[in-house]
Amino acid sequence: MFDKFHEECGVFGVYGHPDAANLTYLGLYSLQHRGQESAGIVSTDGKKLHCQKEMGLVADIFTEDRINKLPGHAAIGHNRYSTTGDSISINIQPLLVNFALGGLALAHNGNIVNAGLLKAELEAYGSIFQSTMDSEVVIHLIAQSRLATLHERIVDALQHVQGSYSLLLLSEDQLIGIRDPHGFRPLVLGKVGEAYVLASETCALDLIDADYIREIEPGEMVVINGKGVASSFPFKKAEPSHCVFEFIYFARPDSVVFGQNVYSIRKEFGRQLARESKVAADVVIPVPDSGVPAALGYAEEAGIPFDLGIIRNHYVGRTFIEPRQNIRHFGVKVKLNPVKDALKGKRVIVVDDSIVRGTTSKKIIKMIRNAAASEVQKRVS
Repeated sequence: MFDKFHEECGVFGVYGHPDAANLTYLGLYSLQHRGQESAGIVSTDGKKLHCQKEMGLVADIFTEDRINKLPGHAAIGHNRYSTTGDSISINIQPLLVNFALGGLALAHNGNIVNAGLLKAELEAYGSIFQSTMDSEVVIHLIAQSRLATLHERIVDALQHVQGSYSLLLLSEDQLIGIRDPHGFRPLVLGKVGEAYVLASETCALDLIDADYIREIEPGEMVVINGKGVASSFPFKKAEPSHCVFEFIYFARPDSVVFGQNVYSIRKEFGRQLARESKVAADVVIPVPDSGVPAALGYAEEAGIPFDLGIIRNHYVGRTFIEPRQNIRHFGVKVKLNPVKDALKGKRVIVVDDSIVRGTTSKKIIKMIRNAAASEVQKRVS
């Protein structure tokens, strides 16, 4: 609705902690920006996998009662945006199945581009799909593999997959993390006490006071169990191809992604933008919140005052009841509103992180003009 890409999800996993489900809840809470459609947690007590998941926000779903239904020393969790598949409850991750080798849960951030072809082939051999997600093909490929161990089956399955994936898999006795050979989506390893943590971003480690160890490398598989952490590189090496939108918009500014601080990168984008597009102005304002670091960098580089000319309402949910009588630009105005005294009679540079369709941009520019700005320059980091 607000003209942004929604291609990211958040994954979090912990192994070796008596309060694994609660830590996973906190991890998902800090990764809420990566998916606000649904969330789920699967835990293991060493004998059985336990699952709680629902449509909605993390804090609304995981009451104390629900977390108490997730016993065990290991857990994985997932926040979802519907990159592929419908926005319905059967598509909530982690996916949980029982097959020949026991229970298995999967949480996936990425896009499998040959999922349609794989699904058609699997269905031809008798697979019955329970969801419309691309992620489910990985589960079926693992189940159909004829190799002996779970590790071998996972590697065998992913040899058939094309696209991006940062995957967490949980069985009764181990946590497995895998990053695709291109390293398109982030995945990091941390440690809290004697427990190991895997997460999409480092901000999830910060909340639970976990130490950041390192990134999971492109094409790496880490297996975490009672013996510790074992690393391997079972996939053919590929050219690194990180998603630049992690830096532009997806990731939280306080995270370290692909080895670099997101806030510093966004601020530098703004400085470079000022070098490339110098123009006289009275004030630089951001489109909040993701445009703020770039606008700060632009203002510093250009020597133009920075101000908050647009205020964002942080309490807007995914849905709201629109007025019966038409209010112009209602969808944007319910989220953003100008500070008229900061804009009136001024030459304004407004900095945003990206343009997808431009529909929101047009409405924001009109909003600033209606606040009596004398001139508006749009800049996109």
